[in-house]
Amino acid sequence: MNLLKKLSLFSLFIASASPAFAGFVHPMDFDGSEGQKAEVIQFIKSQVRKEYCDGAINMCQATTLRMMEQQNLNAFKQATRATNRKIMDRAIQDYCHGPINMCNYQTIMMMYQQNLNASKQQLNW
Repeated sequence: MNLLKKLSLFSLFIASASPAFAGFVHPMDFDGSEGQKAEVIQFIKSQVRKEYCDGAINMCQATTLRMMEQQNLNAFKQATRATNRKIMDRAIQDYCHGPINMCNYQTIMMMYQQNLNASKQQLNW
């Protein structure tokens, strides 16, 4: 088994072992299959429920949940068109595997966009 396959399997194992990352589909790896669409929807629904019903914020109302689910799905669709893998991977690492547990597509896409913009800027006098 070559190194790339080993790393892919290891990443898959780590991703499946992490509760915050379970069911997460990397937007840049999305193939459009019905299976992946179902995974994305399930992940979004689970994360939104966790954030708005089971966490410090108690805004567990159908209107809020559907609105946030739709915003996350829209962010995921936008993220599938991302072009900079390094910046996307870093956003996912920071918000899904780091100390900040904000693993949702809306946050990932927002930070991807901010970091992509910042990568094109330079400090000038």
